[in-house]
Amino acid sequence: MRIVHYLNQFFGGVGGEEKAGMGLEVREGATGPGKLFEQIMGDDAKVAVTLVCGDNYAVENLAAMIAAALEQIRNAKADLFIGGPCFQAGRYGMAAGALCSAVQAKLKIPVVTAMSEENPGADLYREMLYIIDSGTNAAKLRDVLVKMANLARKLVSKAEIGLPKEEGYLTRGLIRDQFVEQTAGQRLVDMVLAKVKGELYESEMVPTAFAPVPMPAAIKDLSKAKLMLITDGGLVPKGNPDEIQGSAATRWGSYSIEGCDDLKGEDYEISHGGYDPQFVRLDPDRLVPLDAMRELEREGVIGKLHEEFLATSGLANPLSNTRRMGREMAEKAKREGIDAIILTST
Repeated sequence: MRIVHYLNQFFGGVGGEEKAGMGLEVREGATGPGKLFEQIMGDDAKVAVTLVCGDNYAVENLAAMIAAALEQIRNAKADLFIGGPCFQAGRYGMAAGALCSAVQAKLKIPVVTAMSEENPGADLYREMLYIIDSGTNAAKLRDVLVKMANLARKLVSKAEIGLPKEEGYLTRGLIRDQFVEQTAGQRLVDMVLAKVKGELYESEMVPTAFAPVPMPAAIKDLSKAKLMLITDGGLVPKGNPDEIQGSAATRWGSYSIEGCDDLKGEDYEISHGGYDPQFVRLDPDRLVPLDAMRELEREGVIGKLHEEFLATSGLANPLSNTRRMGREMAEKAKREGIDAIILTST
């Protein structure tokens, strides 16, 4: 069995964030986790080629990276393609998921990847891929690779794939037909009774969970408060300097409004594919109300407006990814001493 393995710059042994911009590198044989995976697979399997790419380069040049990688995988005459494990590394998961999806669709060979359920790549690709649940602890690398190897053997041999809890992959949101002893109504009543009695039960449908967020205390005196503007409507300076994606954005930007009382359409563009942006292009204040906030600032209604606004695109964004960006924005707001935020959307 000939295997091609995809790694990011960290697991490829190149370096950390300072090497995240490196382009696609092709190596013969196994590297890093690939050596252990090769051992687990046994003597009848070999990692023929390892592809290593920086996380930033991969997500910013995704189409070019995938095209180059597909050529290498095709030339390697691969029987199996694996990506990761990616654990919680969001850019790594996005790139590995996109590449696995392309390999599966265009080269028609089995693919396996692994990442944490909170990885944005998991939300984006779980329906089309088998993604082993890696958890968040990279110290459990061997256990994750064992699960990947077990699933890979089944995929290559076209053996029957068991349920997620049996094979260790993330639920895909797919419903399978199967014969059961009880009707849906009987199973539902049994679950309700078990819940009432405080007994263990397992739901057949897993709902999205939202952790409760306590409401913060009200601001007693707005005239002394420092406010910040944030939008998920994709307003960015001309040229989109942070290359924020118009859909499933993985980044957000911070843009200066110091000395500015009014946003001009010729200075901005919209990186968001989910609404008609013509009215915002004419007057960006319709999305980021700088003009109104400056008026409130002059009148003393608010104490001060922070001299930069934050922006990203909220279109088709996995929940895990939006939570991460929200935490990052909140941390910045805390560092800047912000008392309240006005969040605008489309």
